[in-house]
Amino acid sequence: MHTHRFVPRPVPPRWHSYPRLSRRDLPVTLTDWLLDSGSLTRRLRQLCPSQFRVRVLWQGWNRPSVDEARVLGLRLDAWVWTREVQLLCDDQPWVFARTLIPARTLRGRGCRLTRLGTRPLGEVLFTDPGVRRGPVEIARIVAGQCLHQRALAGCTEPPDAIWGRRSMFWIAKRPLLVCEIFLPDLPVAPACYRPD
Repeated sequence: MHTHRFVPRPVPPRWHSYPRLSRRDLPVTLTDWLLDSGSLTRRLRQLCPSQFRVRVLWQGWNRPSVDEARVLGLRLDAWVWTREVQLLCDDQPWVFARTLIPARTLRGRGCRLTRLGTRPLGEVLFTDPGVRRGPVEIARIVAGQCLHQRALAGCTEPPDAIWGRRSMFWIAKRPLLVCEIFLPDLPVAPACYRPD
């Protein structure tokens, strides 16, 4: 008689809007990165002006996770254009970014988003006056979660937990989801935010 072992489905990260998540809950070294509402691409370029680049890990049509589908208001069997990249300075990965774009968002002005190549997505979103950004959500992403595994693929000594943020953007009222995970080699940001 064969017994089937129950394999639990990985629990997705718990995303929290700020200020529901207190500053005391955030790592001091990453608080400034997590709460910055500006363009991450612009900020990374300022820190690494001549050595910044984008490495495309994967892009193409894919199904969203249950959590991602819920946030985007999609059915689980929907297809989304998915792009996963690393943002590097001097060939050191500082950020892992995962973007999900529903098919309807790729119509009209959105069609350019499948042809970015190594151009940063943030460069497109933050220079388009017609793009609107929603609130930032923050999560602690732990070992065993898919996002942890994807963000740290190839890392020889992955930490038990990493932190990330995600935001919805709208192009002509059509959504896309951008998730940015801060990797261990990211330099510590100055503490611009004081704890409550």
